[in-house]
Order: sequence, then structure tokens, then C-alpha cells
Amino acid sequence: MFQPNTPDGTIPSTPQPVTSPTNQPDPQYENVRHIVFGTLTAIRNTINLLHKLNYAEPNDWSKPLPTGRPNEIMVILTKRIRVV
Repeated sequence: MFQPNTPDGTIPSTPQPVTSPTNQPDPQYENVRHIVFGTLTAIRNTINLLHKLNYAEPNDWSKPLPTGRPNEIMVILTKRIRVV
């Protein structure tokens, strides 16, 4: 509505936001697969630890798969990560 005058009688210009050009390329993403082998208890503990560290959600892992060895299973996590 009203703009204050400067001492020389001119109207000050509205400051413009400062923008700096970014020369960084768009981030690239790749898939990484984690495979964990062990007993069901050890695998559950590992999945819970990685969840507490905010690395992966428990539901992101595959269902336990048999390895053919006694008392051993495996699970797989595919995670999309940013590469620079």
C-alpha cells in the first residue's frame, strides 16, 4: 500500500530472493541387495536392529527361505540407495 521514501526521495526497490545456481547433477539411485543367513532367532534380531537404526522396515525383508542346511534360513532385503 504505502512505501517509505528513502532520504533522496526515491522509493526503495523490493529485495529479490538470492538464488545460487546449483551445478550438482540430479541424484542417482541404485538397488542394493542384502542377504542374511542364520537361524530364525538371529535373523529376527538382525532385522530388529536394522529397524532400530532406521535402516529398513521389518516388512521390507523377504519371507524366510530355506538354505538346505540344518537350522539355517536366509532373508533378502532390496534397498534403493542414493549414489553420488
